[in-house]
Amino acid sequence: MTDPWVALEPGADPVEHARILRRAHETFTAAGSVPRPVRAVVADSWRRSARAGVGPDDTASVELTDGDLGAYRAEHPLGRVMPLVRELLGTFAADGEHLLAVCDAQGRLLWVEGHPATRRKAGRMNFVPGARWAEAAMGTNAPGTAVVVDRPVQVFAAEHFSRRVQPWTCAAAPVHDPRTGRVLGAVDITGGDGLAHPHSLGFVQAVARAAESQLALLEPVAPADGGCELDALGRDEARLRVGGRTRRLSRRHSEIVVLLARHPEGLSGDELLCALYEDESVPPVTLRAELARLRGVLGPGLLASRPYRLTEPVESDVDAVERRLAAGAVTAAATAYAGPLLPASRAPEVARLRCRLAGGLRAALIARGDPDLLADWAHTPWGEDDLAVWRALASTRPTAAVRSRLAALEAELTAPPRARPTGRGLNVVRN
Repeated sequence: MTDPWVALEPGADPVEHARILRRAHETFTAAGSVPRPVRAVVADSWRRSARAGVGPDDTASVELTDGDLGAYRAEHPLGRVMPLVRELLGTFAADGEHLLAVCDAQGRLLWVEGHPATRRKAGRMNFVPGARWAEAAMGTNAPGTAVVVDRPVQVFAAEHFSRRVQPWTCAAAPVHDPRTGRVLGAVDITGGDGLAHPHSLGFVQAVARAAESQLALLEPVAPADGGCELDALGRDEARLRVGGRTRRLSRRHSEIVVLLARHPEGLSGDELLCALYEDESVPPVTLRAELARLRGVLGPGLLASRPYRLTEPVESDVDAVERRLAAGAVTAAATAYAGPLLPASRAPEVARLRCRLAGGLRAALIARGDPDLLADWAHTPWGEDDLAVWRALASTRPTAAVRSRLAALEAELTAPPRARPTGRGLNVVRN
């Protein structure tokens, strides 16, 4: 294969290759082995799909409908570039009897547009707006796999893990936040065998890059209120955006900025000292030295003293998760949650905030009982040992893989005590 990301060799017979792939898929589902000539990207995806408990006859679940879908799309950043995506892909999809689809970073379809007859046909397998097409839910498919591997992917015929999707061919490319580099979702073109061509893969990649460029142009130079933006979830070193510039903070400076952002009224030196250091013997001069260094990093005027406070309002990703949880928007909260707050931090107040935020979201996921949201949490580094979540997942999606993982976790509870990690940066509650 000249390009391992392209589904068909130039000049290959698509009918014959589809037949070979169907036989390989049957071998994998029966014996767990992947014969040639299945591409490495597809073989890896099949294995991930099997580990996630996806069955080859599973059907996509529709997670968002009506008002919930509309509200989520209105809030999602990719909604801002949909006119551009439609302009670039819409005519091609309609004229070629294909579908244009856009998903979020969890593989949830937000828009599915294109040829009416093709849309009706795709609707019979729930390839519709609001449906969950994450790889961990529906197995190998272009939009779901593209957000997992974070690169453009083409999936042809029986390369799809789900049998009911195997008559289709699709190509998708991830779209990234131009400020943070995080995957926002993917653009996808879905249709017949004719899409198994290098041009379709290059086309969706070009559309994704155009969308990223448009997002960068639409992004204001600074927050409208003159404040700052702070990203501290899922990272040990926070990022602070001020006046159009992004600063990567050291671990200690990250802790200080997170704490001051939580206390816009300010903190005294003693309060900040207790919030930051486990060791009560740390002298105040140590904190003052750190604050002096931080003031140099932030620039003049942003860090005030007596009490210590930030002079500009700060909007953080922690705030975004908390607001969505408070509004009952559990799916949106889970989407915004990029991982534990400053996971390596041992600052007492940061640790309390980290556990409170993770625990609140975790409790909301268990109460909601959505198997896809539970599976997303369970397959993260911070959720892989979370017994309560695995129990909730087993009650809603009792696949062999889920039951096996739950049994292994429960067996650990009866084993002799030993030191072992319980998830990076998060103390998992076992109940």
